[in-house]
Order: sequence, then C-alpha cells, then structure tokens
Amino acid sequence: MTAPTRTARAHSFNAAAAQYAANRPSYPPALFDAVEDLAGRPLTGARVVDVGAGTGIATGLLHARGADVLAVEPGDGMAAQFRRTHPDIPIVRGNGNVLPLADDSADFLTYAQAWHWTDPSLAIPEAVRVLRPGGALALWWNTDALDVPWLAESAKRIERHFDVNVSKEKRNVNAHVADPADRLRFTRREVRWSRRITVDAHLANIASHSIFLVRGEEANAAFLAEEREHLLRTFPDGIVEEVYDVILLLATT
Repeated sequence: MTAPTRTARAHSFNAAAAQYAANRPSYPPALFDAVEDLAGRPLTGARVVDVGAGTGIATGLLHARGADVLAVEPGDGMAAQFRRTHPDIPIVRGNGNVLPLADDSADFLTYAQAWHWTDPSLAIPEAVRVLRPGGALALWWNTDALDVPWLAESAKRIERHFDVNVSKEKRNVNAHVADPADRLRFTRREVRWSRRITVDAHLANIASHSIFLVRGEEANAAFLAEEREHLLRTFPDGIVEEVYDVILLLATT
C-alpha cells in the first residue's frame, strides 16, 4: 500500500470530528501551570490564539482558565464540531502557516497536537509576527507513556501493522524538529497524567488518529478486533488506564 500523503492525513480528521471530540484525551491542569510558569505570566486575562484548534479540547480548557481565546482551524468538519461544542468561543478559519491575525495581537499562541501539521519555515515567522513583545508560543502533544508495559506492547502491534515507528515519533517531539532553523529558544517540560476509560473508548481513541482514518473503517476492522482481544486479556474488567506524557515546548519572543 502506498503511504498516505501528509495532506491526506491532515484532512482525514474532518470526516471523524465527532469521534475525535468524544474519545480523544484532554489535558491536565498541571500542563497549564507549566505554560504559565515558562511564560512568566498567567493565562487569565491573556489574549490566547489556539491554532489548529480542532474540536476545541484545548481551547475549552484555556477558556476555563480565564483566557480570552480565539480559535483558528482550517478544517470544515473540525470547525463545525467546534461550533457545536463551544458555541460561545469565537473561531476563524485559517492555519499556522498564514495566520488570519493582525501583527502584535496575541499574548499566547498555542498549538495542541497541531504544530506538526505546519511548515515551521512559515509558521515560526508568523508566530513572531502575531505575538506581542514578550508573548509565548506554546506547543504540546499528548504522547503515550511507553514505559508502561501494556502501552509499549500496543505500540509495537501498531508499528507492525502500519509500518510506523511510534517511539521515534515521540523522540521527534523536540525543539529542533519544531524549529529546524533554531530561530526561537524553546524550553521543554513533560507532564505525566492518566485517565481511566473503557476498552471500547480506548479503541475509538486510537482509531481517531490519522494513520487509521486514512485507511477507513473496513480496513481497520480486523486490527481493532484483534487489539480488543489483546486488551481484554490484560484488562478483563474492560477498563484501561491510559498513561500520557504531555510534551510541552515553549518559547517567548
């Protein structure tokens, strides 16, 4: 099978926005504590632009933190789901490579699970343009805690099935990959957290990732059925504890 293009993977979420909203993990309060600590300023009252906002998982948490939030999202399906979930938070269409925002208009630019869809050679200058002096660019990703045995075993099965390297993708969440030209000085933090959910919700979560979505439900059915059997042998009560390391990269202008 020909590997799906990056563009196809990026657009795959639009048809699965409801599944994404219902099953993807959230983010812990400690992440936002770390954002404030590294930025040296509170989110409360700050003008925050959440880019690649998707269905608004991070946007809603930023809003609850007291930030004045604007969401930016390129996808039709994701933006429609965002509006259903967060009708009171403004959203505009656009992406990080060409931000539809004025110069010096934001205190924070945030990218939750989204920076890897940008072109850093375009997105870094755009961030610098839009951020006010002393503003912060914060990028973060929920990554599986691969020192947890059942997650490591599951990752290996996914690697074999899709011919991907899950652990390499996690290692690639670093400042140089985020900004290959090293124009900004990023600081890295990791925050561990977990959530308990049903096996079926876990499977719906992993099936909402682009490597699954681009192949379609029928192509994934056999793998997911087999994965369900693996998980129920480990978790006979049908409840798993997903453990995450949120990797945060933050730079100030």
